Amino acid sequence: MMSTSASAQLNKAVKQQYMELPQGDTVQAMYIWIDGTGEGLRCKTKTLNAEPQTIEDLPEWDFSGSATYLSEYSNSDMYLIPKAMFRDPFRKDPNKLILCEVLKHDRKPAETNLRHTCKKIMDMVENLHPWFGMEQEDTLLGIDGRPFGWPLNGFPGPQGPYYCGVGADKAYGRDITEAHYRACLYAGVKICGSNAEVMPAQWEFQVGPCEGISMGHHLWMARFILHRVCEDFGVVASFDPKPVPGNWNGAGCHTNFSTKEMREEGGLRHIEEAIEKLSRRQSYHNRAYDPKGGLDNARRLTGLSAPVINKFSAGVANRSATIRIPRAVAQDQRGYFEDRRPSANCDPYAVTEALIRTCLLNEEGEEPVEYCES
Repeated sequence: MMSTSASAQLNKAVKQQYMELPQGDTVQAMYIWIDGTGEGLRCKTKTLNAEPQTIEDLPEWDFSGSATYLSEYSNSDMYLIPKAMFRDPFRKDPNKLILCEVLKHDRKPAETNLRHTCKKIMDMVENLHPWFGMEQEDTLLGIDGRPFGWPLNGFPGPQGPYYCGVGADKAYGRDITEAHYRACLYAGVKICGSNAEVMPAQWEFQVGPCEGISMGHHLWMARFILHRVCEDFGVVASFDPKPVPGNWNGAGCHTNFSTKEMREEGGLRHIEEAIEKLSRRQSYHNRAYDPKGGLDNARRLTGLSAPVINKFSAGVANRSATIRIPRAVAQDQRGYFEDRRPSANCDPYAVTEALIRTCLLNEEGEEPVEYCES
């Protein structure tokens, strides 16, 4: 029996009788932001007097940066700037989930506010209509940190039967992924698929296609919803790129990318040009693809069922390559390519920005160009 959190042991039926009480004309807006780790999410709720129709209807708010690894106690107040709004699948309509940027006391972006620069970069290539799809792998853990459903004093059978598996001995925690999927659909997150992964207790959901900056909005909100669903079930969702040492599958966030030119007739030529540019900026992308600048991915990208971190390769239908061109894309001579390097705990704003800088803005070298406000 896996240990579960105290919150999961509370009586949900008792809670439900309160959730069914009318709330009048008020709306609960849950403000969500990325903390100073670059990976953790925080949230708090504000009462609004009317249902917001657009993001402009939402007020700014403040919070304690010192309590979220973002500032010192001596200068703690920071600002939440609403940027994307979703329906709330936990409190239901008319309540909202609000994804926010974080600004410091001087109104400059917090160090982990990577959306700010990403938005500038996306605006520069808006006419190229860049589309992204991200395949988010995660691992379900008990509160004790052991993968959900694994034997207490040993390991499950070797990998092989678990990927897209069916049955109590193959799929660990399907209730959670089903609840997450439906909650994302209700919220308006562009979730487009889900499956059990190679390691037992490991799952994947896919988000996209999303154009430009919206990729980061939708993936971060999908992650928040997963954490919140897991809270109700009393388990933990981990995005660690290598949750279990040894010959167990790592966790990535494979990123699919295309432009309007790539998707049109003869687009394969533009795909191949982009891949050639990527081949010349390996270390830059390694740094951009996990929050620890490549250290997390070094544990995962070892060549065992994943690319090698310091070796660039590309191929059709090759899942051990750095860049995979799907077989259907090669046949149709147009479509998209998949970058298999981003780690499960990557910041989607950083990943999508890096792809745009290299593939569309033709940056060279290993340091990104600074783009200033005009």
